[in-house]
Amino acid sequence: MALTPRLQQVQSHSIVMTPKLAQSIKLLQLSHADLLEFVREEVEKNPLLEIGTSDQPIDRRTERQETNNTAAKSQNEASDLSDHVKSEMTLEAGSAVNDLDSNFENVYDEGIAGAEQSAKAKPEAPGNLSAPSAKSTASDDTDSIGQLAEAKTLAQHLEFQIGVTFKYQREREIATYIAHALDQDGYFREDMIETAERLDTDLETLLHVLDRFQTLEPVGVGARNLVECLKIQLRDKDRLDPAMDIFIENLNLLAKREFETLLKLCDVSRNDFNEMVREIKALDPRPAAQFSPVLSETVIPDILIGQKPDGSWSIELNPETLPKVLVNHSYHAELSRAIDTEDGKAFIAECLGNANWLTKSLDQRAQTILKVGVEIVKQQDAFFAKGIEYLKPLNLQTVADAIKMHESTISRVTSNKYLMCDQGIFELRYFFSSALGSKDGEDVHAAETVKFKIKQLIDGESPKKILSDDKIVAMLQETGIAIARRTVAKYREALRIPSSVQRRREKSTTLP
Repeated sequence: MALTPRLQQVQSHSIVMTPKLAQSIKLLQLSHADLLEFVREEVEKNPLLEIGTSDQPIDRRTERQETNNTAAKSQNEASDLSDHVKSEMTLEAGSAVNDLDSNFENVYDEGIAGAEQSAKAKPEAPGNLSAPSAKSTASDDTDSIGQLAEAKTLAQHLEFQIGVTFKYQREREIATYIAHALDQDGYFREDMIETAERLDTDLETLLHVLDRFQTLEPVGVGARNLVECLKIQLRDKDRLDPAMDIFIENLNLLAKREFETLLKLCDVSRNDFNEMVREIKALDPRPAAQFSPVLSETVIPDILIGQKPDGSWSIELNPETLPKVLVNHSYHAELSRAIDTEDGKAFIAECLGNANWLTKSLDQRAQTILKVGVEIVKQQDAFFAKGIEYLKPLNLQTVADAIKMHESTISRVTSNKYLMCDQGIFELRYFFSSALGSKDGEDVHAAETVKFKIKQLIDGESPKKILSDDKIVAMLQETGIAIARRTVAKYREALRIPSSVQRRREKSTTLP
């Protein structure tokens, strides 16, 4: 049979990715903040769209019911769906998830200077995010932004001092450059030779200016590294004697808690050494931190889960995350009567189509998020009733099959979406965990649950009997969890728990 080219018609079904379909898919994975920004942009571009408010008259909303897509209808239908599910679920209230303890302990090391500052705040459990009430509004963010706008920056604070400290204009210019080149901690980390060439000056002049710059407030600003920053602060307190200088140059030994070695290097008494340690801990490794406040991102949950008096679960969408977008049909009618050109009419028709599409897409997005949330509660009922130890292995395909959607849709829905329950606030992805086998060969243990058990074992270990990774493997296997040593090590590192050698040094070693 000869092979020859030929034309042939074939019928097939396929999905055509239109711009609107692509946009609808994009809406699914947007976070609450990104969604609000997207809606604002659409309202600015489309004269027929407006953002509704909670105190608008009811008749104005019903006037637009032809679109069948308003955010109010989205919330009502979401509530109906959640009511249908509430009667199916009767779970007992669960215990709260324990927060992870901090593993940082006043350690000054060049590579972890930033970590020391974060040690002042206690880290939260994985997936459990601290956040304000679900009823938080955008006014909180506006107030915070306003306060930052009014606050004086570090550069402004330094420029005033530069004008008083430096006599010559050229020195002022160099000092002003340094002030604007500082990082958020107040360090000047640029290469000195390259900076001198950039400023068209010699290295000696630059070093002279930097040396005087380091006398400005806050004390320690302009340092090139952590050691220099601490030395500047000690010099300001007239405490930079030879022993303290040796101490500062060997901060890595303090970080490793090798106190005996450091004591011998400093050649001081034990009482003096203890006093030196207290002085070092009282210094500020980030002198400019007060001038660079960081706005913490407010996490607003998309799904609210609460327990009713009868023990069943109430599952509903958070109205704060549902943009109230309305289509102004009266304005559309007015424009249609006033515009008589073909291009104008086509533009108004396109605006109406885009407006209807947006409200419909927002409605579908809300319904999809609620469906996924409901299924997560069904699949992880033991978690909500009893806590993290009862979290089950779950994958996206299981939820997709249950609600008859594609796995990629579930992946988009669970991205940057949060759920609030008695246990805390969790990203939806937190509930999707890989499985670890048991001795009988069945996959029954979620990875997050195993991490929690590892942390419990390490928290309960005796300072005189530190648990090695091999010992943890043996203890977990006694509870029916089949796990490899390398997996224990991986989970321990993910929890920021040091090795058994480091823990033994930290828990058994005290100041000499």
